[in-house]
Amino acid sequence: MSSTRNDLRLGMPDSLAPLEIEAKVEEVGVGKVGMAFSKVFVLAILAGAFIAFGGMYFCIFLGDPSIPFAVQRMVGGICFCLGLVLVLCCGAELFTGNSLIICAKASGKVSWGGMLKNWAIVWLGNLVGALAAVALVYLAQVWSMNGGAVGEAMVSVAAGKVSPDWATLFFKGVMCNIFVCLAVWIGFSARTVVDKVIGIILPISAFVAAGFEHCVANMFFLPMGCLLNSMGVGAAGAVPFEGILYNLSAATLGNIVGGLLVGLAYWFVFAKRAAGN
Repeated sequence: MSSTRNDLRLGMPDSLAPLEIEAKVEEVGVGKVGMAFSKVFVLAILAGAFIAFGGMYFCIFLGDPSIPFAVQRMVGGICFCLGLVLVLCCGAELFTGNSLIICAKASGKVSWGGMLKNWAIVWLGNLVGALAAVALVYLAQVWSMNGGAVGEAMVSVAAGKVSPDWATLFFKGVMCNIFVCLAVWIGFSARTVVDKVIGIILPISAFVAAGFEHCVANMFFLPMGCLLNSMGVGAAGAVPFEGILYNLSAATLGNIVGGLLVGLAYWFVFAKRAAGN
């Protein structure tokens, strides 16, 4: 509280300036790479579950087929924001956001091995958390809501993620993580919870509305859809098991590229400027 008052007395803005955000991203990246395996893994499990809860909320809204398409995409996207709000405000390790560790790597503060190890641990932890959420959502029979329409929506969402060609999924993944990392970047600039929540809404709801591919969200959508489809929900064979691996391979690589584009662009502008280059 006193820090905020001091900032206002000095005429500083409430949010961090872009130069300060980049420095904070590097500092946070160093901390992430240096964290103990057990803590990173547990926080990654939490993030996978949090994003899955956002996906669940999205599907519940889509469970009313009478809602017009544009309203479905916009409001459904806002519902999905729950996941990243929980990640940023409660603290968790999300694979897509952790692509910004590249800023610390570009400044020589972490090694390639340290960064890649973090990504591998977090990806696996996110998967465990998402699958745990699938089990909880299934056992709680969320899918049976509105006479089973929510389950139909879950299968429909998953089916739509295994039908495009691999290159399309890859570029949807690139676009997705550009938006996600910009949302995380806004979150780093924030000084209050309200700042973070409001800053997240537009970029995250935009990527959801556009149908882009988020590998961690898909760790929930695809197994959930596959499970329900195997029980007879939706058209037979709409979500084959191999479709999960097909989508995740494209979405994960695309998400990495999208995150690197955001991180390296801001590192080039602000870190090199700070160093006088």
